[in-house]
Amino acid sequence: MVKLKFVLNTGEEQIVETYAGLTLMEAASAVGIEGIEAICGGSCICGTCHVYVEGGYTVVGEPSDDEEAVLAETGVQKPNSRLGCQIRLSESCDGMTFAVAPPRRD
Repeated sequence: MVKLKFVLNTGEEQIVETYAGLTLMEAASAVGIEGIEAICGGSCICGTCHVYVEGGYTVVGEPSDDEEAVLAETGVQKPNSRLGCQIRLSESCDGMTFAVAPPRRD
């Protein structure tokens, strides 16, 4: 099991216990994390699973060029931005914190 903390836009924290091998988006969607809409179902095209990785950024790695392009379109990208659909959870992610990004600015 992998234990994760999500910080919602309201400041509320939600702890999730999930399985290695899932994506962060799948884990968040399974328990209804507010703000993770996952409209494209993990295709890396909508940006609705945008999170900020709080510490441990090296564990989840750098975004691909395609992911960078989607993140840039959100209008709320930060240096620690990632798309949850592109983060494959492993035991190394245990204890990590992810802040849900605010809705995209159009």
